[in-house]
Amino acid sequence: MNKSLVPNGLTSMNLVFGMCSILCTFNNYLTMGAICILLALVADGLDGRSARALGVSSEIGKEMDSLCDLVSFGAAPAILAYQLQLHNFGAFGWIAAIFFALCGMWRLARFNVNTTVVHGYFMGLAIPAGGCLIATSALLTQSIGFDLAQLSYGYPVIVMIVAYLMVSTVHFPDFKGDGEKMNLIAKAIAGVVFAVIIAVGIDAVIYAILFGIFAAYAVFGIVNYGINVASGNLEK
Repeated sequence: MNKSLVPNGLTSMNLVFGMCSILCTFNNYLTMGAICILLALVADGLDGRSARALGVSSEIGKEMDSLCDLVSFGAAPAILAYQLQLHNFGAFGWIAAIFFALCGMWRLARFNVNTTVVHGYFMGLAIPAGGCLIATSALLTQSIGFDLAQLSYGYPVIVMIVAYLMVSTVHFPDFKGDGEKMNLIAKAIAGVVFAVIIAVGIDAVIYAILFGIFAAYAVFGIVNYGINVASGNLEK
C-alpha cells in the first residue's frame, strides 16, 4: 500500500467537507454548513500529522493542502456568512464575502512562501482559524436564537475584520514549541472573552465553547502582539 494515500486522502476529505459546506449552505442548511467547516478542520489537522508520522511529506501534499484550505476555510465560510446575513446588505455584503475569500487566498500564498522565514508564530490569523470563527459564530447565534440583524452593518464589518487579520502582520501563537513571549495580561483578557461567550451562550454550551476558543485565540494574538511591540520584545 502506498503510504501517501493516507495523508492525501485526509487532505481530500478537507475539500470534500468544504464542498459539503457550500452545498448545505446553498440549500439553506446553515447549521450543517458550519459543522462541515469544522469537520474540514479535523481533516486538515490530521493530514499533516499523518504525513509526518508515516514519513511521506511531499510538495504535492503541501499544494493540495493549500488548495483545499482555500475552499474549506476561505470560500465556504464566506458563502455561509453571505447566506446567513451578508445578503441583506446588497453590494456591501458582496464586498465583505469576496474580501474574506481574497484575504484567505493571500494568507495561504504568503504562508507558503514564508515557511522558511517565519518561525515560532503565525504571521496573521491562520485561515482555518478565520474560517472557523465564522462557522462557530454562525452555530452559536443560530442555536441561541440571536438575530444578527441587530448588529446591522456591524456584521459585515466583523467579517471584514476577521479577513484582514488573516493578512495582517499580527503574530499569533502556533503552539509548536519556542515562540514569542505570552503575556499574562493578554491571557487574562482572552480568558475574560472566553468566559463572557460561555455565559452568553450557556444554552448552547458546546457551540459557545467552540466559538469561545477561536474568539479568545484571536483576541489573545492581537493583545499579546500589541504588548510585545510596545515593550520592544519584537519589531513591528
